[in-house]
Amino acid sequence: MRRHDPNYSPKFLQHWSDRGVGDRIIHKTDEKITASALSSSSAKLFPKNTLCIALYGATVGKLGILGIEAATNQAVCGIFLPEHINTQFAFYFLFSKRRFLIDQGKGGAQPNINQEIVRALPFPVVSREEQTRIVAKLEELFSDLDAGVAALQRAKANIKRYRASVLKAAVEGKLTVQWREQNPPTETGAQLLARILKERRAKWEESQLKKYAEQGKAPTKNWQDKYPEPAKPDTSQLPKLPEGWVWVTVAQTSHFLQYGTSFKTEENVTGIPVLRMGNISNGKIDWNNLKYLPFNHKEFPFLLLEKGDIIFNRTNSIELVGKTAVYHGNTPCSFASYLIRIRLCNGVEPEYFNSVLNSSYARKWISTVVSQQVGQANVNGSKLSNFSIPLPTSNEQQQITSEISRRLSIADSTEKTIDHALARAARLRQAILKRAFEGKLVPQDLNDEPASALLERIRAERDKQTRPTRFQKPSRFKDASNPS
Repeated sequence: MRRHDPNYSPKFLQHWSDRGVGDRIIHKTDEKITASALSSSSAKLFPKNTLCIALYGATVGKLGILGIEAATNQAVCGIFLPEHINTQFAFYFLFSKRRFLIDQGKGGAQPNINQEIVRALPFPVVSREEQTRIVAKLEELFSDLDAGVAALQRAKANIKRYRASVLKAAVEGKLTVQWREQNPPTETGAQLLARILKERRAKWEESQLKKYAEQGKAPTKNWQDKYPEPAKPDTSQLPKLPEGWVWVTVAQTSHFLQYGTSFKTEENVTGIPVLRMGNISNGKIDWNNLKYLPFNHKEFPFLLLEKGDIIFNRTNSIELVGKTAVYHGNTPCSFASYLIRIRLCNGVEPEYFNSVLNSSYARKWISTVVSQQVGQANVNGSKLSNFSIPLPTSNEQQQITSEISRRLSIADSTEKTIDHALARAARLRQAILKRAFEGKLVPQDLNDEPASALLERIRAERDKQTRPTRFQKPSRFKDASNPS
């Protein structure tokens, strides 16, 4: 590797970790390691064309063929093949067995496999010529399949952009321009807000009087003056709204915001389900992979959701923080501490409110207020309370919700069709691999060297070799940390 090579720094060697595994030939890495660090660590330098497999972590079972000389960490196993075994043939075989290998994995939160599991895997030995034919046929079939999958993924990305454009048009009032012309409002957004604020204060006073009654006390003098006025929106930097709309804060349009339970949940289907961050997807609640708390949990019914509640994912990755969904009262359930429950006032349509929070407008706002903590992004309740949303009249909120539902139902149906096609493509890929390693993908050639003869030759050559305890660095890298 020459110093003028733009892909090489004389102070560093390539370092390929399990995060770089992607079922591809690896020509570059995101990480580097110095020659001195390589010599004093357990990292190994593998030659070009080494077949590598990730042993544990999120990428367990993934494969890669080195297109460069590279060092690896302890999470990656290098497989050194006899010269008579085609590396790509071995790659495709292990690819066909990945699910089996993952299922052998043991560990806590993430599976892991060891070298013995890989070594014990029965490997089909066929002639070098047939290996070449199988690889060529797989490359041909997978090239067509990959092109189809890429087209499906592009279509799925377009659906995602379409969803975003629909929500953007909704919160800007563009979906209902014609509707407004045909339906003059009987109440403005400002009048609706005044009604909401009046109801909000009345509910607060009702709850305070209830507390006094429960304590057997008379209300204190001027107790109404303790009402916490909700924050008003700062409209100086906000865009102009359609006629009849008004800017409001989340605090103004909600009775309260509340964090969920931090108690440990169990996979006990006889209890009350607890929604977690993974149960919010595409603005809806995903009822799969639920966990539960006992029916008699001490936080119930205080932390039970009510129909129309909004749940907001306050902590997640930067891409996923801020996910929201509406609870429709399908089944009694609670929510976890990484979620915030928003109890809306009458006059605010939950589905409209949810659409605003899932729009690009809200995503932009989140990017300005989010905080990062140990790899997680966070938007707390105080920030959420101050978020400004555009509020149309009640009738227009309902119309916007209807327009969004009509458009996105078509997108959802199309996406399901695409997902089914992608699943079929994955099954087809496995079916092709299965036929390949059952000897049914390409024709046999009686002129090929018998597999038994090839196996004997491999064994004989292996017996002659002394396996090194560790792959040694080429001498040209000994002074790689010294550019002189």
